[in-house]
Amino acid sequence: MSARRTSRRVLKSTVALAAAGAVALSPVLPLAQEYQPAALDPVAIRVGATADYTRVEFAGVVGARSRVSIDGRRVVVRIGTTAAPDVSRLKVDPPAGVEAVETRSVQGATELVLTLAEGAEARTGVADGAVFLNLYAPGRAPQAAQAQPAPTTAVAAVPVRTQATADALTLSFDWPQQVGAAVFRRGDAVWVVFDAPAKLGLAPGADLGPAGPARWAAGPDYVALRIEAPKSLPVAASAEGGVWTVRLGGGTVASGGVSVDRDPAGEPSLVFNMAGSGRAIWLTDPVVGDRFAAVTAIGPAKGFGRRRRTMDLHVLPSAQGLAIETVADDLSILADGDRVVLSRPSGLILSPPSALLEVADAGDHAPRKASHPAMISPDWAAPAEGGFVARHRKLQAEAAEEGAAAADDPRAPVEKRLALARFLVGSGLGHEAVGTLNALVAAQPNLLGEAEVRGLRAAARISIGRLDEALADLSGAALSGDPSAKAWLGLIATRQGDWEEARRQFAASAAVIDGFPPEWRARFGCAHALAALELGDVEAARSLLAYALSQPIGAAEQLQIRLVQARLFEKTGELDKASAVFAAVGKAPLDSVAVPARLGVIRIGLARGTISPKDAATELETLRWRWRGDATELEVIRTLGQLYLSQGLYREALTALRAAGPRMATMPGGVELQADVQAAFRMLFLEGGADGLQPIQALGLFYDFRELTPIGADGDEMVRRLARRLIDVDLLDQAAELLKYQVEQRLDGVAKAVVATDLAVVYLMDRQPEAALQAIWSSRTTLLPSALNAERRALEARALMDLGRLDHALEVLGDDASPAALEVRAEVLWKQESWAAAGAVYERLLGDRHLDAATPLTPVEESRLIRAGVGYSLGNDDAGLARLAQRHAPFVERARSADAIRIALYDPLTLTSPSGLAAAIQSSSTFTGWVEGARTRFRERTPAVAAQTQTGGATPAAPPAQSSPAA
Repeated sequence: MSARRTSRRVLKSTVALAAAGAVALSPVLPLAQEYQPAALDPVAIRVGATADYTRVEFAGVVGARSRVSIDGRRVVVRIGTTAAPDVSRLKVDPPAGVEAVETRSVQGATELVLTLAEGAEARTGVADGAVFLNLYAPGRAPQAAQAQPAPTTAVAAVPVRTQATADALTLSFDWPQQVGAAVFRRGDAVWVVFDAPAKLGLAPGADLGPAGPARWAAGPDYVALRIEAPKSLPVAASAEGGVWTVRLGGGTVASGGVSVDRDPAGEPSLVFNMAGSGRAIWLTDPVVGDRFAAVTAIGPAKGFGRRRRTMDLHVLPSAQGLAIETVADDLSILADGDRVVLSRPSGLILSPPSALLEVADAGDHAPRKASHPAMISPDWAAPAEGGFVARHRKLQAEAAEEGAAAADDPRAPVEKRLALARFLVGSGLGHEAVGTLNALVAAQPNLLGEAEVRGLRAAARISIGRLDEALADLSGAALSGDPSAKAWLGLIATRQGDWEEARRQFAASAAVIDGFPPEWRARFGCAHALAALELGDVEAARSLLAYALSQPIGAAEQLQIRLVQARLFEKTGELDKASAVFAAVGKAPLDSVAVPARLGVIRIGLARGTISPKDAATELETLRWRWRGDATELEVIRTLGQLYLSQGLYREALTALRAAGPRMATMPGGVELQADVQAAFRMLFLEGGADGLQPIQALGLFYDFRELTPIGADGDEMVRRLARRLIDVDLLDQAAELLKYQVEQRLDGVAKAVVATDLAVVYLMDRQPEAALQAIWSSRTTLLPSALNAERRALEARALMDLGRLDHALEVLGDDASPAALEVRAEVLWKQESWAAAGAVYERLLGDRHLDAATPLTPVEESRLIRAGVGYSLGNDDAGLARLAQRHAPFVERARSADAIRIALYDPLTLTSPSGLAAAIQSSSTFTGWVEGARTRFRERTPAVAAQTQTGGATPAAPPAQSSPAA
C-alpha cells in the first residue's frame, strides 16, 4: 500500500514538473502557434515569441485602432473599449524584458501599461490589419534600418526613325527589348500596336511621305499608332531583335505565317495558329467610334493574308499579328502560346464540319440521314434481304473499308461509318453504336461539331443509361434549338425527376415525336405522362397514356405504361383499380416493372391497413435486394426506413436509409431520401428520440452514424447533448473527445471559449489538469461575459492547484471574490497549510447560511463547515472557532457527518491525533461535491450554450468516422 502511494506521489511530481516546464518554455513557441482567429472579436490580443523578441498584436475591429505611446520604460496601449481585455497570459508569463503588466480604466477606453526592464526596448507599428508591439530584452534590439525609397516604374521612351520618299514611308521603332506587335490596315488608316507601354518619339512635324498625319495613344499596357494612308499603299512589317520596321508603299509584299482552322475538339470556335502570340488589345477607332481587337505576336513578322468573315466576326488582312472586328459583346479572344482561340459562350455560328468533307454515297441499302439530327428513323432497323445479321455484316465491312481508306485525311468521307451508327442506334444496340461513334470522333475530332454525330451518340447513350454523357452531347451548340434533341432532353429530365423541365422539353418536341419509331413514341409518351402526373395534371397524363398505349409495341413496353397508369389510379383515389393493376404487373417476370408494382401493392396495403408494418418490412427487405440502382430502390429504402422508425427500430432504420449513400443522391427521390436520413438522425439526437436509450447505446448509435451529423449549430448542439449524457454516467474520455473536436475544428471566438470551458471541466473531473490548462489557454479571447471569465479563471487556478503550483494558482485568482474563485482559493490555502486563512475563506463561503437553521446543511455545506473548523483549530484561531461553533450549533444533530462536525467545532484536541484528523478530513472532501456540482451545471447549461454558439464553414460537427470512440 505504501509503495502504491509512493508511486502515485512520484507520478504526480513528474507530471507537475513536466507541466511547469511546458509553461516555462511557452514564451519561445513560434508566433504561428500562438495565433488565435479573431476575425469576429472586437479586441483580440495575440502573443508570440521568437528567440529575439516577443510580439504582442492587437487585432479585431476595436483592437486594430489601438494607440501605442512609449515614454521611457513605460509602454501604454490605449484600447477603445471600456471592457477590460483578457491579459492574464501577459500577467502570468510576462515577456522577456517586461517587469510588470497592468490594466487601468480611463474615460471611454482601457489602457494596458507595460513596464520595461532596464535596457529593454519596445517598437510598434501596423501590419496585416493589426497594431503590433515588439518587445526586446535588454541588449537584443536590432539596429534601426534606414528607409529605402520605393522604386518607381518609368514608361520607356521609344525612338521612332522615319525615312520618306514620294511613294513610300519606312518607320523604325527602336525598343530596348523584344515586344509583340500587330500591324494592319483598317479603312483609310494603318495601325501599329505594341503590347508594352511607351512614349513614341515621333516628331510632330516629321516628313511621312505619301502618308497622312499620325496619332498615337497609350494605355497602361500598350501603345498604338494610327497613320492615315491611301488604300493603294501596301503594308509590310519586319523585326530584328527589339527593332520593328513598318513599310508603307514600295511594292506589294505577300504576308503569311498565320493559319486558321476549326477547334479540333469539335467546339464551335476558330483557332488561329500564330507562333509567339502575345495578347488581345481592345481599341476604339477615333474616327469610326467602334471597338475592335488587335492580337500581337513577337518577331519574326507573320500575318494573316486574307479576309475571313463569319456571322460573328471579321478578320482583317494583316502584315503582323491579327486584327478582329465584331459586333458581338461577348466575343472571347484567348492567346495561348502559338494558338489564338476565338469563341463565344454560345459558340460561333459556323458551317457544319461535314460541309468540308468529300461527298460519298453509302448505297441504297444503307440507313439514310433522318430529317432531324437527333431523330431515329423508323426504317433504320428495317430488315433487308438476308435479315439482320447479313445487313449488319455488310454495313460493318463497308464502314471498316472507309475507315481504312481515310487514314489521317481530315476531309475523308464518313457516310458509311455514319450509316453503320444509324443502323446500330435504330436496332437498339447502344453500346455498339457508342463505340462506333467514338472511333469516328477519335479519327476526325472536328466531327464533334456535327449535329448528327452528337444526336446519334446522345440517343445511344440514353438507351444504355449514360444520362450525364448524353446530356453533354445534347447541350452542344450544334443541337441548340433542335426539336428532336428536346425529346431526349425531356426523357433525361423525367429520369432525373425534374418534372417541370421534362414537360417544357416534351412540349418543345411535340412536332417531331411522331417521326420516331413506335417504341420510342410510346416511351416518350409514357415519360411525359409521368411528368404530368407528378405535377398534378391528371387529364394530360390520361391523354398521354392513351397515346402511348395506342402504339404497336411489345409486352415489356406495355407493362411500363400500365405501371404509370396504376399510379394514375392511385393518385385519383381509385385504389381498387390501382391495386389490381399493381398486382397484375407485379407478377411479370421482369423485375424492372415487377418490383415497383409490388411496392405499390405494399403502399396501398399499408394505407388501407390490410398489411401489418412488420410484414411490409419483411417484404420490402426482399425487394431492396431484388432491384437496385434507380429511383425504385430509393423509394423502397424510404418506405422501409419509415416503417422501422415507426416501430422504434432506430438502428435498422438508419442502416436502411443510409444504404443508398451518395452514389444515388442525384436520382429522383435522392434529395428526399437524404432529408429522411437527416430528419431521423435529428429526431434521435436533437429532439430527444434517443433519450430512452442507455447512454452507452446512444453513444454507439451516434458513432456508427456520425457522418450524418449536420453542419452548423444543430450538429454542435447534438454533440453537446450527447456529451452531457456521457458525463452523467462517467464516460469522461468519450465526452472529452466530442468536446475537443468542437473546440479545435468547429468554433471560434466566444463560442469556442464557452465549449472549451466545458472541456476543461470534464478534464478536471477526469483528473487531467494539464489537458484542462491547454483547453483554457488555447481558447483565450476578449470581451467574454464576466461570469464566464470568472469561471475560466477559477478552472485555470484549480488545474494549477492539481499540478501542485499553488502560488501560481493564487496569482491567477488575483482579487477575484466570486464563489468559484473563493472555493479554489480555500482549497489552495488548505493545501499550503495556511489553516487560519483557509478556515476564514470556508466560513465566507458559508455566508449567512446559519440564519436558516430550519433547513439541514447540504453535503457541500457540511464539508465547508468541517474544513472551516479544522482550519481555525489548526491555525489556533480560537475566536474564529468559537464564532463558527456558536452560529452552526443548531445544524449538528441533523447533519450527515455529525461526528466529524463535533470533532471540528467542539473537540479540537482530537485533531492533534492522526485518527481524529483523518476522520475530519475524510468527511470534508470537496472534490466529490465539486464534481456533482459540475454535473448539475452541465444539465442546466447545455440548452443555453447551444443558443449562444454559432459556427461557420462546412466542417463536420463530430470527429471523423475513422477514429474510435475512445480515441
